[in-house]
Amino acid sequence: QVQLVESGGGLVQAGGSLRLSCAASGRTFSSLAMGWFRQAPGKEREFVATISRSGGITTYYANSVKGRFTISRDNAKNTVYLQMDSLKPEDTAVYYCAAARGPIVVVATTAVDYWGQGTQVTVSS
Repeated sequence: QVQLVESGGGLVQAGGSLRLSCAASGRTFSSLAMGWFRQAPGKEREFVATISRSGGITTYYANSVKGRFTISRDNAKNTVYLQMDSLKPEDTAVYYCAAARGPIVVVATTAVDYWGQGTQVTVSS
């Protein structure tokens, strides 16, 4: 079993930055594909970014965040990060950390094996 705990959310003005962290329990972190998803009020949970297992060589981003967000991982610390720059009001959502055992990367909610509890990000205009 893997437990994921997010931190780093908060309130920021448009154009500002936040860094989300997700700490994972267990000894299998490096073997997990990791990702971030978000869910705004009244909307479905959507993919934001993913990083491949092991060395994290491969990353993918949703078009809406490409060039503004950066995902990274530190296997020694069992932690994945999401650096969010140039934030926009439409980035407001609850952000969830996700992990998957099977795939190399995780881009679909149906592929997720473990979810964090979520952290609120609010961007004011």
